[in-house]
Amino acid sequence: MANNVNVNGFHHIAIKVSNLQKSVQFYTQALGFDLVREWGEGDKRGVMIDTGKGNCFELFAGGTSEVRADDGHWFHLALECSDTRSAIEKVRAAGAVVTMEPTDITIASRPELPARIAFFKGPDGELIEFFETR
Repeated sequence: MANNVNVNGFHHIAIKVSNLQKSVQFYTQALGFDLVREWGEGDKRGVMIDTGKGNCFELFAGGTSEVRADDGHWFHLALECSDTRSAIEKVRAAGAVVTMEPTDITIASRPELPARIAFFKGPDGELIEFFETR
């Protein structure tokens, strides 16, 4: 399929978080991402955290930790990684709740896609997947 609007991938994914400092600490220390930009004050404060290759999380203060299934939040975010087992241990050590241990799967697509995946929750309950192509 042709890319008629010249999109080169995603630049950032934005979420509101209940405790910006806690979320920044988790994403920079537990996952090792780089804080590249910050602005504003109070509930208008925001940051951009580079997850690699210029793709960013944009985190905004003023969110809630209440998890609601029907309000349009993402289903989950998948982060490409090269060692799912090691990555899940790092986030577990940082206090993240692991919801699925590293598991080898084959996605029954055409062509099939063998992968190792694991899921954990970020500081506000956001569901995040580590995805390792096998």
